[in-house]
Amino acid sequence: MKNSYDLKFLYIFSLILLVFSCKKETLTDDIEATNDNSFAEAAYADVSNLADQAGAENALTSYKTDATGNLLSKCAVLSLLTIGNSNLLTINFGPVNCLCNDGNLRRGKIIISFTGQYRDSASTHNISFSNYYLNDYQIDGSKTVINLGHNSAGNSIFSIIVNGNITNPSGKTLSWNSNRSREWIAGENTTGILGLFDDVYSIKGSANGSSFNGIPFSASISDPLIVALNCRWIKQGKFEFTPGTAATRYFDFGSGSCDNKATVTVNGNTYDIVLR
Repeated sequence: MKNSYDLKFLYIFSLILLVFSCKKETLTDDIEATNDNSFAEAAYADVSNLADQAGAENALTSYKTDATGNLLSKCAVLSLLTIGNSNLLTINFGPVNCLCNDGNLRRGKIIISFTGQYRDSASTHNISFSNYYLNDYQIDGSKTVINLGHNSAGNSIFSIIVNGNITNPSGKTLSWNSNRSREWIAGENTTGILGLFDDVYSIKGSANGSSFNGIPFSASISDPLIVALNCRWIKQGKFEFTPGTAATRYFDFGSGSCDNKATVTVNGNTYDIVLR
């Protein structure tokens, strides 16, 4: 199974805090909503990457470690229950914080209920949580990935829906909902770890939520985002982000080059930005 489509969303919304200090409007809602949306993106992308590695390798070598860096640590324990065509995979990090190989602390359980592999048409993967924490933030809600089969171009299409809530160590809650479609436009026929790096995806959809301090925000992809796993940055596409009562920000990643350049337009003014 090869399914690392969420990797790039660790970067998508981590770039907005760049050009607005020259404006007279307050930045509080902008920065807070942007940070919280970016955090939710990364948290639920991380969950999919954990589920992917667990299902593909029956091991979590990128996440299992202890204080000495021992990759054979039982930090994350996997269990799989299969009844007919239904499977229940549990990733258990234990009841106390575990230092994982990627430098993050995790505890609790991620539970993946699935029928078939990601490549199988009509397969469904439902991800839920049991007292699961990432760096002391409790991750709740659900994430569902459905393989909708192949389109007329022969590319696999996936529906990806998140209905999430994240509680910070102070007890405040961030709500985040996302509804996207992903088209696997290149690299589907290659396999193995090295085969990941020729994967290219086209992403459509939207997200919305409310920050830890209750500020609403919304994001909408207006032109499909082109995500290539051999490029750190989004290569192409446009999206809109509206934080609180501030003006909508219109982002443009360009026309296909792998570079860290993009533009943002606010109130009719366009700025060049450098992606992190």
